[in-house]
Amino acid sequence: MALYDLLGLMEKKLAKLQGKGYGSSTISAEISSIVKLLNGHQPKLCVDIGGNIGDYSARLHQVFPDSDVICFEPSQTNIDVLSKRFNDHDRITVEPFAVSKEAGEFTLHSDKPGSGLGSLTKRNLAHFGRDFEVTETITTLRFDDYWKDKLNSAPIDILKLDIEGHEMDAFAGASDALASTRVVQFEFGGSNIDTRTYYQDFWYYFLEREFSLFRITPFGLAKIKKYRERDECFRTTNFLALSQRA
Repeated sequence: MALYDLLGLMEKKLAKLQGKGYGSSTISAEISSIVKLLNGHQPKLCVDIGGNIGDYSARLHQVFPDSDVICFEPSQTNIDVLSKRFNDHDRITVEPFAVSKEAGEFTLHSDKPGSGLGSLTKRNLAHFGRDFEVTETITTLRFDDYWKDKLNSAPIDILKLDIEGHEMDAFAGASDALASTRVVQFEFGGSNIDTRTYYQDFWYYFLEREFSLFRITPFGLAKIKKYRERDECFRTTNFLALSQRA
């Protein structure tokens, strides 16, 4: 058993060096990678979908002080935090909504109020000793509707999504906005097991829309040239998609 434990540890470490599982508490690395893809372009509009308590939005504002940042977050616990945190920031707007494929009222499931694991799916994390018995009624919207009505269909430079397995649902309601987006960042991990979505779904989605896909690694960006089943890794991983039309 000691040999198998050692091999498992080596497998985990080698995967992380490829960026697979290198996706927690890496905001600085994520935004540094975006800066490289922007290649000198100065963003004017950034959107943070799944803002939680605002660390990502705050970092965006720090790195790109002349850009406007729209932060979406549905949990009331976190909305209160965000409202206080960004009360004096003219460039950061907090929107108290979840983003999905349809507008309406839905249930947010989580292990505790304001949890970063909150999801529209009741996840099964019993193997980690966590239950998802905390619920909250939230409002969802289609991003295309918001983009057209509130943002006047303005080009988006950075669109980040971290919504615990429901990224593909958000994309389904944001196809028009995505066509005017330069860089997309999305997270992939254990929550996608619960929502039954796969890395393959993302690969073909962006391929069909003329985006190049990259994985963020400890050594920088790794461009992904083709889909491989061995890349279906459910440890938290961050990806960047760059529009080839940018």
